[in-house]
Order: sequence, then structure tokens, then C-alpha cells
Amino acid sequence: SIITAFFTNGETGTTELNFIFYTTTKITLMKHLFILPLLFLSLILFAQDSKKPDYSEAIRLIDLWLNGIRDFHKLPGISVAIVDDQQMIWSKAYGFADIDTKTTSEATTIYSICSISKLFTSVAIMQLWEAGKLHLDDSVAAVLPSFDLHQQYAGSGPITIRSLLTHSSGLPRESDFPYWSAPDFNFPTEEEVKEKFKTQQTLYPASTYFQYSNLGLSILGEIVEKISGMRYEDYVEENILKPLRLNDTHPWLPQDQLGKKLATGYSSLYRDGSRKKLSFFQAKGIVAAAGFSSSAEDLARFMSWQFRLLNKNEKEILRPSTLKEMLRVQWMNPDWKLSWGLGFRVWQSNGITYTGHGSSCPGYATQLLTIPSEKLGAAVMINGQGTQPSVYATAILNILKKAKAGKPSNDSLHLGDYAGYYDDFAWQGEVIVVPWQDKLAVLENPTNTPTEDMALLKPVSHDIFRRIRSDETPGEEVRFERDNTGKIIRMWRNSNFINKIK
Repeated sequence: SIITAFFTNGETGTTELNFIFYTTTKITLMKHLFILPLLFLSLILFAQDSKKPDYSEAIRLIDLWLNGIRDFHKLPGISVAIVDDQQMIWSKAYGFADIDTKTTSEATTIYSICSISKLFTSVAIMQLWEAGKLHLDDSVAAVLPSFDLHQQYAGSGPITIRSLLTHSSGLPRESDFPYWSAPDFNFPTEEEVKEKFKTQQTLYPASTYFQYSNLGLSILGEIVEKISGMRYEDYVEENILKPLRLNDTHPWLPQDQLGKKLATGYSSLYRDGSRKKLSFFQAKGIVAAAGFSSSAEDLARFMSWQFRLLNKNEKEILRPSTLKEMLRVQWMNPDWKLSWGLGFRVWQSNGITYTGHGSSCPGYATQLLTIPSEKLGAAVMINGQGTQPSVYATAILNILKKAKAGKPSNDSLHLGDYAGYYDDFAWQGEVIVVPWQDKLAVLENPTNTPTEDMALLKPVSHDIFRRIRSDETPGEEVRFERDNTGKIIRMWRNSNFINKIK
């Protein structure tokens, strides 16, 4: 088409113009003929690099599954966001941010993220480390003269910044106040925490055991203030949250939005299946360990930043090498069953390395979970205690991994006709059917392990399927029944049926 256009245009003028155009065209054409193969090759490579997995079937399964889980587990509200590298591939919410007012949960609803706050504190410490303003093996007492908590083990090594980041300092879990106690959840101020140093002592020798410590991370917040010369809250806002454009993430809970954009927090389930509204709190002197608020979509952006930084050469908030060090195992418990990075939890399951952090505060439970090697991440936020966001986040990532390993269904099979909920409440519960890689996935809900519990049906003929056994051989026949309008109304298996609900 380029050649035709060149020579057609060259024949539309005077002889002189034709000659000039022909000469110019010949030179231009030669350049194009040289460039075209390179351009074509670039387009092919770009298409290969930019090709992303089709997660549509996985998201459909996740959506139907979570919709049921919210009701089966009586969750007030749940907000979810999923990322694949730099793309937020899905976000959604179920239930209510406030039950009394029927304010619906959104993916942008704000929750307390409690212990996930520790990740932002850890990033702040590592920024100061990069600037050469502290060393990870500095003694806390040397950096923070107000730290005079009694070391009861004469043979203990020093309590260091590194040991605070890895929860191996030997410090007790909490400052000596009953701030986790209902109904008031009265958190101490920073000055009150410091004053209690005088009457508290270490629980273990330093660098001996893992002991999760909100006190330890609160002390890191004080170190940020001491070294930076700024209020902790101001430092984090200016140096981390604003540059990353985490506009709904702050080192406090926005009380004026409670029951609206900020979800109301609820208790664990009582025997009658109800949950009670819990008192509002601010973490005050424990803010660096447990005082932040955020949304599922903001946590998704925070995960995307991690994936971005791990795969670039230039600094963004931190140097890439610094984040890699934070996500490397820095502490392994003596039993070899629990490992930790710098601020981040880092662990392996079935040969896959996971990173992230969970959280649990009065009325709220949240999980931020990533698989760095896959560049996949999930944020799950619930405004109710006694819930399992870590279980849900793990299940979501397992579904995405399973989808990533295969190809989506061929539209010509019309597998969407069979998708929906089926009534098996007399026996197991609700049955979910969705298209899955040219098959149907059948899942009984409620379940916490959907990828392990799903059965696959392979199409044989119109409305007839065969279950695929674990050894990949065909099992029993499964037949779907339609009404006189052609809609699926029933699933038959082993001479018995269950009805489609919707």
C-alpha cells in the first residue's frame, strides 16, 4: 500500500514535479523498505510483551464465590482489589460499610489497616537508612536516649533497629496499657508509652526468638521522628503517601467519615449470629504500629509500586535494592517455621514465596498479600472481627495463578449458559458453576479453598458433560436441563438433580 500510494501521488503533476517526486519517493521508499522489517519485528515483540493473561473467568469465579462467602460468614462488609503488576484488574465490595444506615461498601471504602501500618513505618526507616542517617544495626538506646526499658538478661546483645523490624528484639508485645480491651480501646499517647519504659522489661534476650511486638514498631515511629526532625505523621504523609498518590491512606482514622466513607467496625459473631458495633478508636502513641487507615484500591496501588520498583533501576520512594532487601528473609525462628523480612512478613508455601502483612484492630481485619515472582497481589478488607481476610486473599491469588496457567474458554461453546448458582442446601450448600478453560468449574460454597475443591466438567455433547477425575480420565455424566424457552433450569448427576437458583 505504501508503494502504490507513493507512485500514484507521483503521477499527479507536471513532468518536473513528477521527476522531483519520483526521485524523492525512490529515496524515501528505500528508507521505508529498510525500516519496515524492523517496524514489523518491533510490533511482534511489543504484542508478545504486552500480552496479558485473560482473567475474566477467574474474576467471575472470585465474584460469585465472595458474594456467597459474605453471606455465609455473616460479614458486615468486604472490599477487595486485585493487581497484576501495574494493572488493577478488578475491585469490588459486598455488604455494608454501616449496617444501621445501609451504607454500602465500596472498593474505595476506608478501613483501619492496623498492623499493615508497620509496612509504611518500615519504609520510612529504610528511607532514613538510605540517606545514611541511621544504621540497621544501631543500638536503639544509642539512637533514642529516652529508651530506658530494662534489659533483664545480662548476656543479651543490643536491641537494634534491625531487631525491631524483624520482631526479634525480645521486647514484650505491647506497651503496658490495656488498649485492646473493650469497650473503650483507650490507646496511650506517645509520652505515656515513653513513661512506661521505666517499669517494663524485656521478655527475651535480643535476637533469640520471634515475638511480634507493637511496642517495637511504635519505637521505630519515635526513631523516625528523632532522626528526621518531623512529626511521624507528617514525615510519612510527605515522603511516602503523597508521592505514591495514596490519597485515602493516612496515619489516622478519619472520624468525620465514620459510617460513611470510613466503614464502621463490628465485633466477632455472637451465638445468635449478630455482630455489635465497636467503639471508635485512634491508635495515638501506637500509630506507627497500628494507626493507619486505607482503602482496597489504595493498597492495590501500594502493591503495584512494589512490583514496579522490583523491576526498575531508578529510585522511587526507595531504591530497588532496598525493597529487595526488605523482602529477603532477615529472621528465621529457631523452629524454622516462621520467617520475616524488614517489616514485611516473608514466607514460602508449596514452593511459592509470599510477602505482605495482615492486620486486626477493634472492628476491622485486613490482608495485603503478594506473590512477587508472579507480580500478583490481593487486598482484602473486612469491617468485622473474627474474620479471615488472609484465607480469602490466599484463595484469590490461587485462583488467579490457576487461570494464568491456562487459556480462557472458547466462546463458541456457550458455556456461559450454564453459569450461576444451584440449590444443594439440603446436602452441601450452594453450588457455583462457571466456565473454566473450555470446561465448567463446579464449586460447593461455602469453602475457603476454591481451587482445591472445584470439580471440572468436560463438554461431550449438547448439555452433556463428563466429570474429569483426578487422574484426568472421564468420570460420571452430568446433564443440564432447559425449560421451553431454552434457559438452563437444572443440573442432573447420578440420577439426581439440583435446581438453578440464578
